[in-house]
Amino acid sequence: MSEKVKPYKDSDSGKKEQVAQMFDNISGKYDFLNHFLSMGIDIQWRKKVLKIVKKEQPKTILDIATGTGDLAILLSKTNPEKIVGLDISNGMLEVGRKKISEKKLDHLITMVQGDSENLPFENSLFDVITVSFGVRNFENLNQGLSEILRVLKPSGTLVVLEFSQPTKFPMKQLYGFYSSYILPLIGKLVSKDNSAYTYLPESVAAFPFGDDFKNILQKIGYNNVSYKALTFGIATVYSAKK
Repeated sequence: MSEKVKPYKDSDSGKKEQVAQMFDNISGKYDFLNHFLSMGIDIQWRKKVLKIVKKEQPKTILDIATGTGDLAILLSKTNPEKIVGLDISNGMLEVGRKKISEKKLDHLITMVQGDSENLPFENSLFDVITVSFGVRNFENLNQGLSEILRVLKPSGTLVVLEFSQPTKFPMKQLYGFYSSYILPLIGKLVSKDNSAYTYLPESVAAFPFGDDFKNILQKIGYNNVSYKALTFGIATVYSAKK
Protein backbone atom coordinates (compact mmCIF):
# COMPACT_ATOMS: atom_id res chain seq x y z
CA MET A 1 0.00 0.00 0.00
CA SER A 2 1.01 3.62 -0.60
CA GLU A 3 1.25 4.26 3.17
CA LYS A 4 4.47 2.24 3.22
CA VAL A 5 6.17 4.30 0.47
CA LYS A 6 8.11 7.19 2.01
CA PRO A 7 10.34 9.90 0.48
CA TYR A 8 13.43 9.33 2.65
CA LYS A 9 14.29 5.68 3.07
CA ASP A 10 17.10 6.33 5.58
CA SER A 11 14.88 8.38 7.90
CA ASP A 12 13.12 6.93 10.95
CA SER A 13 10.36 9.56 10.93
CA GLY A 14 6.83 8.73 9.72
CA LYS A 15 5.50 9.30 6.22
CA LYS A 16 3.61 12.43 7.29
CA GLU A 17 6.73 14.16 8.63
CA GLN A 18 8.78 13.07 5.62
CA VAL A 19 6.21 14.38 3.13
CA ALA A 20 6.14 17.75 4.95
CA GLN A 21 9.96 17.89 4.89
CA MET A 22 10.10 16.93 1.21
CA PHE A 23 7.64 19.63 0.14
CA ASP A 24 9.38 22.21 2.32
CA ASN A 25 12.62 21.29 0.52
CA ILE A 26 11.24 21.63 -3.00
CA SER A 27 8.66 24.41 -2.44
CA GLY A 28 10.70 27.07 -4.27
CA LYS A 29 10.96 24.97 -7.44
CA TYR A 30 7.67 23.08 -7.19
CA ASP A 31 5.54 25.15 -9.57
CA PHE A 32 8.20 25.20 -12.28
CA LEU A 33 8.82 21.46 -12.03
CA ASN A 34 5.11 20.63 -11.92
CA HIS A 35 4.38 22.40 -15.20
CA PHE A 36 7.68 21.44 -16.85
CA LEU A 37 7.63 17.74 -16.01
CA SER A 38 3.97 17.35 -17.05
CA MET A 39 4.55 19.54 -20.15
CA GLY A 40 1.78 21.81 -18.90
CA ILE A 41 -0.86 19.07 -18.99
CA ASP A 42 -1.42 19.44 -15.23
CA ILE A 43 -3.09 22.80 -15.95
CA GLN A 44 -5.65 21.06 -18.20
CA TRP A 45 -6.23 18.38 -15.57
CA ARG A 46 -7.10 21.02 -12.96
CA LYS A 47 -9.57 22.57 -15.39
CA LYS A 48 -11.43 19.23 -15.36
CA VAL A 49 -11.78 19.60 -11.59
CA LEU A 50 -13.01 23.18 -12.04
CA LYS A 51 -15.70 21.98 -14.44
CA ILE A 52 -17.03 19.43 -11.93
CA VAL A 53 -16.93 21.89 -9.01
CA LYS A 54 -18.67 24.65 -11.01
CA LYS A 55 -21.75 22.44 -11.43
CA GLU A 56 -22.09 22.23 -7.65
CA GLN A 57 -22.22 26.05 -7.23
CA PRO A 58 -20.46 25.76 -3.85
CA LYS A 59 -20.43 28.50 -1.22
CA THR A 60 -17.62 26.88 0.80
CA ILE A 61 -14.66 24.93 -0.63
CA LEU A 62 -11.82 23.11 1.13
CA ASP A 63 -8.76 22.31 -1.01
CA ILE A 64 -6.70 19.67 0.80
CA ALA A 65 -2.98 19.25 -0.04
CA THR A 66 -3.34 22.69 -1.62
CA GLY A 67 0.43 23.06 -2.01
CA THR A 68 1.17 26.43 -3.61
CA GLY A 69 -2.53 27.06 -4.17
CA ASP A 70 -2.91 26.51 -7.93
CA LEU A 71 -6.22 24.68 -7.63
CA ALA A 72 -7.56 26.96 -4.87
CA ILE A 73 -6.85 29.98 -7.09
CA LEU A 74 -8.51 28.32 -10.09
CA LEU A 75 -11.58 27.43 -8.00
CA SER A 76 -12.14 31.12 -7.24
CA LYS A 77 -13.80 31.15 -10.70
CA THR A 78 -16.74 29.23 -9.21
CA ASN A 79 -17.71 32.38 -7.24
CA PRO A 80 -17.77 30.80 -3.77
CA GLU A 81 -17.99 32.78 -0.54
CA LYS A 82 -14.90 31.14 0.98
CA ILE A 83 -12.03 28.83 -0.02
CA VAL A 84 -9.71 27.23 2.53
CA GLY A 85 -6.44 25.74 1.29
CA LEU A 86 -4.89 23.24 3.72
CA ASP A 87 -1.42 21.72 3.52
CA ILE A 88 1.06 20.05 5.86
CA SER A 89 4.03 21.96 4.37
CA ASN A 90 4.46 25.56 5.49
CA GLY A 91 7.07 26.09 2.77
CA MET A 92 4.48 25.35 0.08
CA LEU A 93 1.85 27.49 1.82
CA GLU A 94 4.20 30.48 1.95
CA VAL A 95 4.67 30.30 -1.84
CA GLY A 96 0.89 29.99 -2.19
CA ARG A 97 0.19 32.99 0.05
CA LYS A 98 2.40 35.19 -2.14
CA LYS A 99 0.55 34.06 -5.28
CA ILE A 100 -2.85 34.67 -3.65
CA SER A 101 -1.76 38.14 -2.53
CA GLU A 102 -0.47 39.01 -6.00
CA LYS A 103 -3.82 38.00 -7.49
CA LYS A 104 -5.66 40.00 -4.79
CA LEU A 105 -7.59 36.97 -3.57
CA ASP A 106 -6.72 37.31 0.14
CA HIS A 107 -10.36 38.15 0.94
CA LEU A 108 -11.49 34.83 -0.56
CA ILE A 109 -8.73 32.25 0.01
CA THR A 110 -7.27 31.38 3.42
CA MET A 111 -4.19 29.13 3.61
CA VAL A 112 -4.00 26.90 6.69
CA GLN A 113 -1.23 24.55 7.82
CA GLY A 114 -2.81 21.31 8.97
CA ASP A 115 -2.99 17.54 8.84
CA SER A 116 -5.38 16.03 6.30
CA GLU A 117 -5.94 13.05 8.60
CA ASN A 118 -6.96 15.24 11.54
CA LEU A 119 -8.78 18.16 9.96
CA PRO A 120 -9.14 21.26 12.20
CA PHE A 121 -12.77 21.84 11.18
CA GLU A 122 -16.18 21.04 12.61
CA ASN A 123 -18.51 18.45 11.08
CA SER A 124 -20.49 19.13 7.87
CA LEU A 125 -18.82 22.44 7.03
CA PHE A 126 -17.92 22.40 3.32
CA ASP A 127 -20.03 22.10 0.16
CA VAL A 128 -17.09 20.82 -1.90
CA ILE A 129 -13.72 19.34 -0.96
CA THR A 130 -10.95 18.88 -3.52
CA VAL A 131 -7.63 17.03 -3.35
CA SER A 132 -5.26 17.27 -6.29
CA PHE A 133 -2.22 15.00 -6.28
CA GLY A 134 -2.43 14.64 -2.51
CA VAL A 135 -4.31 11.51 -1.46
CA ARG A 136 -1.40 9.22 -2.30
CA ASN A 137 0.67 11.20 0.24
CA PHE A 138 -1.73 10.38 3.10
CA GLU A 139 -0.04 8.29 5.77
CA ASN A 140 -3.36 6.58 6.45
CA LEU A 141 -5.58 6.74 3.34
CA ASN A 142 -8.78 5.51 5.05
CA GLN A 143 -8.35 7.95 7.93
CA GLY A 144 -7.84 10.89 5.55
CA LEU A 145 -10.87 9.99 3.42
CA SER A 146 -13.01 9.47 6.56
CA GLU A 147 -12.02 12.92 7.84
CA ILE A 148 -13.02 14.46 4.50
CA LEU A 149 -16.40 12.73 4.73
CA ARG A 150 -16.83 14.11 8.25
CA VAL A 151 -16.34 17.77 7.28
CA LEU A 152 -18.37 17.54 4.06
CA LYS A 153 -21.94 18.81 4.24
CA PRO A 154 -24.71 16.27 3.56
CA SER A 155 -24.91 15.86 -0.25
CA GLY A 156 -21.52 17.59 -0.47
CA THR A 157 -19.05 16.60 -3.18
CA LEU A 158 -15.49 15.28 -3.04
CA VAL A 159 -13.36 15.68 -6.17
CA VAL A 160 -9.99 13.92 -6.26
CA LEU A 161 -7.38 14.40 -9.00
CA GLU A 162 -4.57 11.88 -8.70
CA PHE A 163 -1.88 10.22 -10.76
CA SER A 164 -2.67 6.75 -12.04
CA GLN A 165 -0.90 4.33 -14.37
CA PRO A 166 -1.47 3.87 -18.09
CA THR A 167 -2.33 0.22 -18.77
CA LYS A 168 -2.17 0.05 -22.59
CA PHE A 169 0.73 -0.28 -25.01
CA PRO A 170 2.70 1.88 -25.87
CA MET A 171 1.79 4.54 -23.29
CA LYS A 172 2.35 2.10 -20.41
CA GLN A 173 5.95 1.50 -21.54
CA LEU A 174 6.65 5.16 -22.38
CA TYR A 175 5.27 6.34 -19.05
CA GLY A 176 7.24 3.66 -17.19
CA PHE A 177 10.51 4.79 -18.78
CA TYR A 178 9.78 8.50 -18.25
CA SER A 179 8.74 8.14 -14.61
CA SER A 180 11.59 5.78 -13.71
CA TYR A 181 14.48 7.58 -15.42
CA ILE A 182 13.74 11.03 -16.88
CA LEU A 183 11.50 12.48 -14.15
CA PRO A 184 13.78 11.64 -11.17
CA LEU A 185 16.86 12.94 -13.02
CA ILE A 186 15.37 16.34 -13.95
CA GLY A 187 13.64 16.63 -10.57
CA LYS A 188 16.91 16.00 -8.74
CA LEU A 189 18.88 18.48 -10.85
CA VAL A 190 16.38 21.31 -10.46
CA SER A 191 15.03 20.78 -6.92
CA LYS A 192 18.35 19.60 -5.38
CA ASP A 193 16.33 17.02 -3.43
CA ASN A 194 17.57 13.55 -4.34
CA SER A 195 14.50 11.74 -3.05
CA ALA A 196 11.47 13.88 -3.99
CA TYR A 197 11.15 12.88 -7.62
CA THR A 198 12.06 9.26 -6.97
CA TYR A 199 9.30 9.14 -4.37
CA LEU A 200 6.75 10.48 -6.87
CA PRO A 201 6.77 7.49 -9.29
CA GLU A 202 7.13 5.05 -6.38
CA SER A 203 4.09 6.52 -4.62
CA VAL A 204 2.09 6.45 -7.87
CA ALA A 205 3.00 2.80 -8.48
CA ALA A 206 1.83 1.86 -4.96
CA PHE A 207 -1.43 3.81 -5.07
CA PRO A 208 -4.79 2.11 -5.85
CA PHE A 209 -6.43 3.72 -8.87
CA GLY A 210 -9.56 3.31 -10.97
CA ASP A 211 -11.96 0.71 -9.60
CA ASP A 212 -9.67 0.00 -6.64
CA PHE A 213 -9.86 3.59 -5.40
CA LYS A 214 -13.59 3.74 -6.20
CA ASN A 215 -14.13 0.67 -3.99
CA ILE A 216 -12.22 2.28 -1.10
CA LEU A 217 -14.38 5.42 -1.33
CA GLN A 218 -17.57 3.33 -1.34
CA LYS A 219 -16.45 1.27 1.67
CA ILE A 220 -15.81 4.45 3.66
CA GLY A 221 -19.34 5.62 2.92
CA TYR A 222 -19.24 7.80 -0.20
CA ASN A 223 -22.06 7.55 -2.74
CA ASN A 224 -22.37 8.14 -6.50
CA VAL A 225 -18.65 7.48 -7.01
CA SER A 226 -17.48 7.92 -10.60
CA TYR A 227 -14.13 8.47 -12.29
CA LYS A 228 -12.58 9.38 -15.61
CA ALA A 229 -9.07 8.58 -16.82
CA LEU A 230 -7.18 11.55 -18.30
CA THR A 231 -4.35 11.64 -20.88
CA PHE A 232 -4.12 7.88 -21.57
CA GLY A 233 -4.51 7.12 -17.86
CA ILE A 234 -1.60 9.20 -16.53
CA ALA A 235 -4.08 10.87 -14.17
CA THR A 236 -7.64 10.14 -13.04
CA VAL A 237 -10.35 12.46 -11.73
CA TYR A 238 -12.81 11.01 -9.20
CA SER A 239 -16.09 12.45 -7.98
CA ALA A 240 -18.12 11.26 -4.99
CA LYS A 241 -21.02 12.43 -2.82
CA LYS A 242 -21.63 12.33 0.91
